[in-house]
Parts: sequence; structure tokens; C-alpha cells
Amino acid sequence: MNNMKTTLLLATLTAILVVLGDMIGGRSGMMIMFVISMGMNFMSYWYSDKIVLAQYNAQQVTAQSNPKLYGMVERLAKNGKLPMPKVYIIPSDVPNAFATGRNPSHAAVAVTEGIQRLLTDDELEGVLGHELTHVKHRDTLISTIAAMMAGAISMIAHVLQFSAIFGRSDDREGSNPLEFIGAIVIAPIAAALIQMSISRAREFLADEGGGEMCRNPLALASALAKIDYYSKHGALPNASNATAHMFIINPMVGIGESLSNLFSTHPRTEERIAKLKQQAMNPKYKEKALF
Repeated sequence: MNNMKTTLLLATLTAILVVLGDMIGGRSGMMIMFVISMGMNFMSYWYSDKIVLAQYNAQQVTAQSNPKLYGMVERLAKNGKLPMPKVYIIPSDVPNAFATGRNPSHAAVAVTEGIQRLLTDDELEGVLGHELTHVKHRDTLISTIAAMMAGAISMIAHVLQFSAIFGRSDDREGSNPLEFIGAIVIAPIAAALIQMSISRAREFLADEGGGEMCRNPLALASALAKIDYYSKHGALPNASNATAHMFIINPMVGIGESLSNLFSTHPRTEERIAKLKQQAMNPKYKEKALF
């Protein structure tokens, strides 16, 4: 199912890029954008994880350089019957985390320096369990591809804006200016809606799997509450709307409660915490008074 969704996502975002190429330069622009989109699809599959990690200046750690963090990931990966992923640290005080990679055998988990200082060991394990569940469900490929393609669409939308101001080359006759203006407005929204469609339900599933993997849903609930609080007081450096859906909590500063909720790539944190509390009521979990 995830392979089908990945293919559909690539096809949809490629179609958007081709339409934008048509708006910029008619048939020649459409063909150029099609070739570019094919190259991006190749890059997205094989190198998107490295590109995203580089964007956040993530540094790989080992069992020797950070035995505590590495040991946590190793233990949780065994609980989830997963290959050991690569482990990275993002040099930022803003607490957050994400996972990436095209499959479980080529996965990476990245956490910020701030999240290690903010959370207890139990809470950090909950966060790592959440990210490893994304790896287990093979969410990481589709989310990283969406990040690259959405970023490209946003960039091309800016090109369209400049083209509208300074003129454009068009080999079509009788082009409709409303169609051109519509592409400028609709393309970024379309990219955002696609990201939303692949993210919200998966976050609930990753929360449930993370609570299962760390065997303490309340620890993950507590971690989400802390990260959400700090996310409202400052954005993660280098964060962008294109990659926001990859993180456990949206790393972008809100722009208004109703609008940010409408276009959010994540469910409301309160809803996620409520579901984790309900999960923790199962007798198989050891209760801890975190709330």
C-alpha cells in the first residue's frame, strides 16, 4: 500500500510540476519540467534522506561518541524487530526529532541537542519509538519525497511570480492570464494539501507504535506536551514548510490558531496526547504518573 501511495504521490507532484512548466513556457517549458521532475524522482528515491539531513546540519553519532542515545535507539530497534538505523544529532536547542530513509535497511533517526536536554530518558525513548515506528511502517520514504517535491514546487511558484512581473516566454496562442495567476496561487496550496493527506493519520499510528515500542505511552504523551510547548516559542533553524511534516511536532512557528490548524501537517497535540492516555489504560502497560 505504501509503495502505491509513494508512486501516486510522485505522479501527482510530477503532474503539478509539468503544469507549472506549461504555465512558464508553454510546451517547451512543460517538456523541460517533465525532464526535471524525472531527475527529481530519481534523486528523491536515492538521496532525499541525505539532502534533508544536510539541510539541518545533522551530525552522525556512534556508540562511542554518544553511547546513551545510540543505546536507546539500538534497544528500541530490537524491540521493534528493525535493523539498526543511523543516528544523528541536529545542533539546535529547539527540541524536535524526525526519521528518514527509503526503507528500514537504509533509515536514519535524527534528534536535536535540545530534546536530549529537555526530556527524561523515558520520554526520549517514547520519541525515538515514534520515529522508529515511522521507519517500520515505511512512512519515511514518502514523507521525504514529499518534502523534496513540495520544496521544488514552492521554488517554482516563486519563479512564476517573477515571471508574472517581468514577462514570460510562451509558445502558445491565446493563453489565459487567469490560468497563469491561478497556478501561482494553487500550486503551493496543492503541495501543502498533499503533505497534509500523508501526515495526519500516520502521526496517530506512529504515536501508538511508539508507545508500544517503548512500552510506556504516557512517556511519549509527556514528551509531546513538552515539545509542543517549546515549538510555540521559536522555530527550528533552517526549518521550512516543505519539511515540517517530517518532524514529531511541527517545527514552524504558528501563524494563527485557526489557519495553522487548517493547513497543519500534524494532528492537534492535545488529540495525540488523549489517544496515548487511552492506550496507556491497557493493563499490559506499566503506569507511570507523568500526568
